[in-house]
Amino acid sequence: MPLLDVCNLTTRFHTRNGIVRAVEDVSFSVDQGQTIGIVGESGSGKSVTCYSLIGLIPQPPGKIHSGKAIFDGTDLLQAKEKQLRTIRGKRVSMIFQDPMTSLNPFLKISTQLTEPLEIHDGIKGKAALHKAIDALAEVGIPEPEKRIHSFPHEFSGGMRQRVMIAMALITRPELLICDEPTTALDVTVQKQVLDLIKERQEKLGTAVILITHDLAVVHQTCDEVNVMYAGRIMERASTHELFNQPLHAYTRALLKSIPATHNKGEKLYTIPGMPPDLSQPPAGCAFHERNTLGDASRCQVNTPPRLEEISPGHFAQNCPGCLAR
Repeated sequence: MPLLDVCNLTTRFHTRNGIVRAVEDVSFSVDQGQTIGIVGESGSGKSVTCYSLIGLIPQPPGKIHSGKAIFDGTDLLQAKEKQLRTIRGKRVSMIFQDPMTSLNPFLKISTQLTEPLEIHDGIKGKAALHKAIDALAEVGIPEPEKRIHSFPHEFSGGMRQRVMIAMALITRPELLICDEPTTALDVTVQKQVLDLIKERQEKLGTAVILITHDLAVVHQTCDEVNVMYAGRIMERASTHELFNQPLHAYTRALLKSIPATHNKGEKLYTIPGMPPDLSQPPAGCAFHERNTLGDASRCQVNTPPRLEEISPGHFAQNCPGCLAR
């Protein structure tokens, strides 16, 4: 039985300009100790999917219209806020995209690191402080007993991200959601952060959901990949299978856009056009207008394609035009 089983999640935002269908009928599961990736362009619904799971969607304007998210027997989407608070930050933690906006600039790191221990574990005072210092040491921050009394602005971007990781892992969660954890970090620090997450995962047996647009990061770290576009999952497969046998035209386009796959001096492939307006989504295949690697003339235009198992363990939307070569 998976640690987290998400089934037909649909999240929409009711705005003055209409209903934005941010996430439509999304399903996936995560096993204990597994790392799954959710990839796609900005605005594809990756972050909204995970924010929906832990009750961080502002309601209104957001509303979870349907679906289930069973975490160890509890439906997170139906849980009351009081029950969700006992899970969020304790059993399920999140590393947010920008540590500078996620950390409170007015509070010392000591206050922010000990807060989860006080709320969830009832550990206070010196005992909490010692655990917080140990947490900083575990994520590789030098002189943690001194740095713990610093403010967020006194840390570099990479060190702030390490603080975020320490804060997310200090309660030993069973599931860690990483929302673009290496954005705006240089390549060296990016590798250090990813190695750190992997190391802590192996030590604690934590399951990880990695949200990213960086396919190189996915290739290095994930066991399974979900490719999202226009609020829907376009393709799902093991990392090896997806990178070696991509089926959907959108997945193939993402892989073709990686600079490392081009010869020196060769023009970089880019996906033409822009993702559709999710307040007025197309009736059929969402990728129809941008499909240059399949056969756009065969794309479904009247009904949305469904995610189907094309080969064992390999799922893709059944649009003839996007599956065509």
